[in-house]
Amino acid sequence: MGLSHRQAVILGYDAVCALGTRFPDAWQKALKGESGIGPLTRFPMDAGFPVRIAGEVDCIDDLDYPFLKPRERAKWTSPIFKHAMLTTSRALERSGIEITPDIAPRIAITYSSALGGVDAVLAADRRLVRENLLPKPFTNPNACINMVGGKVSILTGATGPITATISACATGATSMIIGAMFIEQGLCDVAICGAVDFALVPAIIAGFSTMNGTFYPKPGENVPARAASCPFSRNRRGFVVSEGAGAVILAAREFARTWGLTYQVALAGWGMTSDAHHVVAPHLPTVTRCMELSLAHAGIDPEAVSSVNAHATSTQVGDKVEYDALCAVFGKKIPPVTANKSMIGHAMGASSAIETIFAVQGMVDGQIPPTINYAPDPDMRFDCVADHARRLDQSYVLKNAFGFGGCNACIVLQNC
Repeated sequence: MGLSHRQAVILGYDAVCALGTRFPDAWQKALKGESGIGPLTRFPMDAGFPVRIAGEVDCIDDLDYPFLKPRERAKWTSPIFKHAMLTTSRALERSGIEITPDIAPRIAITYSSALGGVDAVLAADRRLVRENLLPKPFTNPNACINMVGGKVSILTGATGPITATISACATGATSMIIGAMFIEQGLCDVAICGAVDFALVPAIIAGFSTMNGTFYPKPGENVPARAASCPFSRNRRGFVVSEGAGAVILAAREFARTWGLTYQVALAGWGMTSDAHHVVAPHLPTVTRCMELSLAHAGIDPEAVSSVNAHATSTQVGDKVEYDALCAVFGKKIPPVTANKSMIGHAMGASSAIETIFAVQGMVDGQIPPTINYAPDPDMRFDCVADHARRLDQSYVLKNAFGFGGCNACIVLQNC
C-alpha cells in the first residue's frame, strides 16, 4: 500500500482485559509474563459445572465516568456497553481528537462485538419463566450487537458511517479493517474501531465445553489456572474463556498531519478470507491465503515481517493449522511468534482488538511480550517468544485472527 495520504494510522488505543483495567498496568504485567487466568466467580455453579476457570475483568464501577452512574448501569445491564465506552473514552483522550460538530460527520464507528448482550436476554428469559415478569424496557436494546456502536456514537457525538462487523473471534480485527477501508475510500477521516465481549455466562461457557473447545483437565489432574492456556504447546487442551474490550482510533494520515496529531504505527495492509469448509475447524488453504493477502496489500515480502502476533487459542487443531500456514507463508524463516491468549485467555471477538493493541504497544516500545506456559510441540518447530519478553525493533508485525464459521482476518502493522 505504501504511505498514501489515505492510509490509516493509529492515533490512540485502550484495552481492558484479564490482566487489568488500566492498559499501562496490563502491558507491564504482560511483559513480566503474568497470567490473568483464575477461578470462575461470575455466577454460582454446582459441582457438575464443566468449567471452573476464566479470565475475568476487574470491576470498573468506581471510576468517574457518566456512563458508570448507577442509573445508567441499571438500564444498560450488559457489561459490554460500559467497557466499550470506557475504552473508547480513553482511546480518544490518548488520540488528541476533540469531536466537534464540524468534524463529527467525518468520524465513522465500527466498534462491535461477537456475542453482544446475550446475557441480558438470558436473564430476562429466566425472570419471565421463574417469576412471570415481563422483560424490562432496555432488555432488547441491551441484546442488539449494533447498539455497541450506537452507544459509542451517542457518547462521542460521531455521526459518520456506522456498522457492526460481526465475525466471531476475528471481530476486533475486521472492525479495524472496515474502519481502514472507510478511510481509504474517503468515506471518513477518523474511525472508532474495536470490539468488546463478556462471555462469562453459564449457557455460553457450558456450550463451549460441550463443543470440546474449552480447557479440560484429565481425570485426577490438577493444573493451576494460570497454566491452563498454553498455545502451541504439546499439552494444549482448549481455550480459557475470558472477558475484555479494546478500542483503536484510526485516522487518515493526512488528517493526522493537518491537525498535528502524532502517530507511530499504521495499518499497512490486511486480508480477509472465508474458509467455506467447517463451522469451527480452520482450513489451511484459506488461512494461508489470508496471511498472503495481507502481506501483498502491504506491499512487502514475508522477509520484511519482524514478528507475528498469533491467534493461537490453545486448541490442538487450531494452533497446528496456524503453524502450518505460517510455514507455507514464511518457509523455514518464520519470524518470532507470540501468543497473548496464554496470559489473557480468549475474549472472543474482543481478543483480536486487545491483541492488536498489545502488538502496537510492542512496536512502540521495541518489545514482544512472551508466550507463557510454553512446552514445545515436536510437530511445530519455530521461534516462539517464550517465558520472557524479548527486545526487538519491529518494522512490520503480522496480526492473525480466525473466527468460527471460517472468518479469517489478518492485519499488517507498520512502524512509522
